Formats: sequence, C-alpha cells, structure tokens
Amino acid sequence: MIKEKIIRKLRVVPGRGIKLKNIETGWAQNEELKLYEKGLVKERATEILEANRTSLASSQELLWANNTRSVLVVLQGMDTAGKDGTIRHVMSGINPQGCRVCSFKVPTPEETDHNFLWRYSRDLPRRGEIGVFNRSYYEDVLVVKVHPELLEHQQLPPGKRGGRFWNARYEDINAFEQHLVRNGTLILKFFLHISKDEQKRRILERLETEEKYWKFSLSDLAERAFWDQYQKAYETMFAKTSTDAAPWFIIPADYKWVARTLVADIISTQIQALDLKYPVLSAEQLEQVKTAREALNSE
Repeated sequence: MIKEKIIRKLRVVPGRGIKLKNIETGWAQNEELKLYEKGLVKERATEILEANRTSLASSQELLWANNTRSVLVVLQGMDTAGKDGTIRHVMSGINPQGCRVCSFKVPTPEETDHNFLWRYSRDLPRRGEIGVFNRSYYEDVLVVKVHPELLEHQQLPPGKRGGRFWNARYEDINAFEQHLVRNGTLILKFFLHISKDEQKRRILERLETEEKYWKFSLSDLAERAFWDQYQKAYETMFAKTSTDAAPWFIIPADYKWVARTLVADIISTQIQALDLKYPVLSAEQLEQVKTAREALNSE
C-alpha cells in the first residue's frame, strides 16, 4: 500500500488556504520518489492498483453484508481530468449490485423547483452500497459561481448573490455532509488535479483521433477560457468544505495511472478502517445452518 505520509500530503487540512498552482500534478510527489525511474514507479503503482481492486471487492462484500454503513465517493475535476477512466479502473472488480455511479447534467425544471441539494440526495448510496458521484453538488459552488448567470434559472428568492450567499452554500454543504456522516456514510472527496498544458494535450488528442471525436464538445474549449476563475473557485471550496468528517484529497492527475492508484488506495484503506464485521448469527440461526449442512451431506 502507499505510504501514509504521501496520502497525508494529498489531504486538504480543514480551513487551510491553498494555491493549486503550487501543488504537483505529475508522478513524483516527494523527493524520495524522484530518486526512482518513472517506469519503476509506474510498475509498482500498477501492482498497488491491482491489490487495491481486490481489496475493494472484498470490502464491498463486507459493507453489503454488514448493511449499517455506506460510502459516497465524490469526483470533481476540470474537463478531461480523467473522472470516467478513474471510475472504470478503480471500480472494475466491484459487484455492480453494490455500487452505483451517478452523473449529473444540467438541472431539469423539476430539479430547480427544489433546493440545490435535492437532486443529489435522491441518488445517495443506500446502506451497504458504494455510491460514486461523477461531479456533484459541488458544481453549485463551482460552475454556478464561475457563471453566476445560471442562478437566474434556480428559482431563488430575491436577494444579493455576494459573499454571504456563497458562504451560506458552503455551510449548507457542510451540514448536509455532516448529517450523512452521522447516519453512517463515509464520504471521500477527490479533486483530479491536472495542469493546463495536460488538458490542452488531451483535448488535442480527442481532435486528432477519429475514434475520440465523440468525446469532444465545444464546451470544453469554452470552459477552458475560464481556467483561472475555476482554479480560484476550487481553492475557496477546499478551504470552506474540507472537514475532518468529509475531507478533500487533491489527486495529481497528469498521469492517469497515478490518479487511479491513489484513489483506489485511499478508498480501500478508508473502508478497511471502518472495521466492519460480518453479521453474528444467533444460536437459532447457527442451528439452522447445522441442520441444512447435515441434510445436504446425507443426500
């Protein structure tokens, strides 16, 4: 597994301001790693990813059997950051019955007739499940903050939309997450952190590879023009909403194998830390097991 000191470096300390431009997006996260060849680090990362996939499969089965806890994984990131690929590779070994992935598009008229958290609460994981939000309620303090004109479609009461308004949204999110944690949900939030140069490379790859044309949208370029505004919105969001109960992890994502390995390791380790146990059978149930076993062996 990955050393705790590396994972600790990725976790956003509650209330601490950060500058994303000062945070590494590549594969060498500390001086120790820089001493090794990238190929060796990638080979070891592949081994760790596979081990964590196996661990996640068994942890998910225990989560399902225990049926008292749930896990919510939140994935955020700029366009092309690798959210879909991370989900595909990290969750590939999990029983689909115990895992749900939800993506959220432009709110419908029904959804804007409710508070901004309503549509997300409908898709929260049930007890025993792992739920993955590919983008989430954080879009309402990211995209909507960068494009405040979107507030006009949210059916809100009249009022100013300044600092107090956004602070209230951060408070609502924290209260929402605290409520979920108190009721047994483990919340793990990941920001896939890519550089602007790497995003450019990935968009160009889509434009130059016919099989990837379908992935391209003009909105990718339109939103790229707001790169600096998004970085600032993310920085404020981390400072306001990374809590002890529901921390943010900033995951370097210029190399997809790095991001996938780190996310898988954190999810696997955090579920194991719940120290779940299989249900204990009563004396009557154990007697039924014994009777059934004897009946089958005597056939």
